[in-house]
Amino acid sequence: MTDARLPVLYSFRRCPYAMRARLALAISGTQCELREVKLSAKPEAMLAASPKGTVPVLVLPEGQVLEESLDIMRRALSRHDPEGWLERDDADLIAANDGPFKQDLDRYKYPDRHGSDALEHRQRAVGFLRRLDERLAGQGQLCGTERGLADAAIFPFIRQFAAVDRDWFDAGDWPHLRDWLAEHLASPLFADIMIRVPPWNAQERPVLWGGTEP
Repeated sequence: MTDARLPVLYSFRRCPYAMRARLALAISGTQCELREVKLSAKPEAMLAASPKGTVPVLVLPEGQVLEESLDIMRRALSRHDPEGWLERDDADLIAANDGPFKQDLDRYKYPDRHGSDALEHRQRAVGFLRRLDERLAGQGQLCGTERGLADAAIFPFIRQFAAVDRDWFDAGDWPHLRDWLAEHLASPLFADIMIRVPPWNAQERPVLWGGTEP
């Protein structure tokens, strides 16, 4: 039975937007009911809360619905931010990731879906990869020496981009970016947010996930 005191998170394990929401929820110690969504059969409860039908969606106990991943991240961190992630934010860099880079990523990864030239969009994305590499040189993370909100918001998308052709990515002239990505993928935090759970079924026991700060 659902605990009405806990937020409900509709998520999809491999979605980079959902990943970054889970990263902030996890680091903030926010416990929630995790509802894994099968994108081909979105649950009516999620669509009732958020008709746009994309993940992540966080339904708060008082009924407020957060439909954007960055809103979920900032809400969680505003309540508890043990590593000071909010101090290492960069709205302009995240906007570049979510805008032009994400557009190129989609057209590189799914050229048939978009009727695009994959290699053209891969090459267009190189500028952003090099921008990140320059930021990481000498400091290790995007906004300093410690990980922060900007790193958590961006690295799931770099992970997705790198996976399209890993040999090509690994041969690229962005050594700092490559090391940064490897560090985040190897972290216990990433392992925590990538747990596998079956698609949500209202008839089964809820999956409680996260820390102790509701």
